[in-house]
Amino acid sequence: MEEILQHSQLSIEKSQPGRRGVRFAAVTKRAADYLPAEYLRKSAPKLPEISEFETVRHFTRLSELNYCLDGEFYPLGSCTMKYNPKAYDVLSALPAFASAHPFAPESAVQGTLEMMYNLQELLKEITGLASFTLQPAAGAHGELTGIMTARAYHDARKDFKRTEVIVPDTAHGTNPATAHMAGYTVVNIKSGSDGCVDKEALKAALSDKTAAVMLTVPNTVGLFEKDVREIADMVHKAGALFYMDGANFNALIGLAKPA
Repeated sequence: MEEILQHSQLSIEKSQPGRRGVRFAAVTKRAADYLPAEYLRKSAPKLPEISEFETVRHFTRLSELNYCLDGEFYPLGSCTMKYNPKAYDVLSALPAFASAHPFAPESAVQGTLEMMYNLQELLKEITGLASFTLQPAAGAHGELTGIMTARAYHDARKDFKRTEVIVPDTAHGTNPATAHMAGYTVVNIKSGSDGCVDKEALKAALSDKTAAVMLTVPNTVGLFEKDVREIADMVHKAGALFYMDGANFNALIGLAKPA
């Protein structure tokens, strides 16, 4: 019991005066030599005093309380999901919804269908897009669905020469793998010095072989692609489709509509 209580303690609760880990060399100048007086502490911060080994053990035990991607299964697509309100997670876990049989008659799942319809309409409103599919179970599944939709579009037009997908180096890391799994050749382009898509590099990569361009907005370095409208025009002019990875969609809601 004592061991369990010890494991549940905060680091400050484990603190004992005089214990400490790594010792740094003595300072040659005081903080007051660099900072104005109004930015200096009037008293020392209350920090935990614990040994280096105890610190390692403390944070290792904390990490073991987390869900481990290396030890368990979780589909890619958690980028936006991690900001879900917990109340919504509780609702989505209700047995009547989570355990609904896939072959249940429509008369038995009207509540579920109504909820899915309302979700679809909300997504249409915040994105500006005309329609949605709720079939993908996670982000990576959605990626594959998007690229397979692009393939179906070109195949329906008998445009079979489009065998390439362009992926900027600031796109979501799974984009190249998704394009490859869908049978496309991946063409990677470098970003410019501003951290955004290099339009000249994109122009050089676009051709009648381009099926789609996959772009993450905001991109992986955290920047909104400021030339996104011009990029979209370039992609469409080449006869290709423009795929936007919504990994960071929370950053866009209420500010911009992808459509």
